[in-house]
Amino acid sequence: MSDGRAFELFSLLDINRLPGRDKERIYGELLPPRLRELLGASGAVRFIAPEGLRFVRIEARLEPGAPDLVFFLELCDTQFGQMELSFCIIADPGAPRFQVDLDPEGRDNCFATLARNLAEEERAMAAGLFPNQTRRGLRMFGEFLPLLERFSARLGMQLICAEPLTYDNAIRYERYGFDYLVGKKLMQEIDAGFAAGGELYRRLDGSTPFRRRGMERSVLGRSWAIHDGILDQPWDGVRIYKTIGVHAGVDTFPSRERKEAKP
Repeated sequence: MSDGRAFELFSLLDINRLPGRDKERIYGELLPPRLRELLGASGAVRFIAPEGLRFVRIEARLEPGAPDLVFFLELCDTQFGQMELSFCIIADPGAPRFQVDLDPEGRDNCFATLARNLAEEERAMAAGLFPNQTRRGLRMFGEFLPLLERFSARLGMQLICAEPLTYDNAIRYERYGFDYLVGKKLMQEIDAGFAAGGELYRRLDGSTPFRRRGMERSVLGRSWAIHDGILDQPWDGVRIYKTIGVHAGVDTFPSRERKEAKP
């Protein structure tokens, strides 16, 4: 957004009114340089930014027609001038794939909401993946977020909002400076529940592979136990935000093991 038009652009709706090449150049600024290097000349990047909508989707593959995405981003914005980070997936295309996104018959399970592939989930957990991860990540979110902050700030926005789909997502966002609109009390209750003697700690009874004692000590273990339904309620409704340029300093799991790799 450095072509003199930036002062006229205040939303994704404004960007989506531009000609295709202009839209792609502007949205291309959201791709981390290391991702561009990985894609190289053979990489395929697709921008879906319909005119008239406050929405953009960016899909990147190592080559045209590749079945799996390396980078997947969905953004939308609100009439109140907030950027909504709907999805961001940055996967290592060379890592082993786990079919946790499919049911045992090979059908899409919509993030395990329709059916769980327990055998694949157990394999993924043993490999150090978090719930819903089909491949390990490229550890690139820390490079992407400053690009999103700069992009949003140039549109005159001050807040980035998101809805973490899993417990580990929420903890990860905390590390990058997010605070809670809704859900901080739940996160604190989860931490207390997994403490020695807590209700969630007692439920780590070995009844499933995802409920073994010791899982309370790590984000990985807690997230899989929650994915397995250990809470009294579904994981739902947690909303977070980041003020651009500000780290909120929130940490709802201060005693966690620190050796876990970033996705």
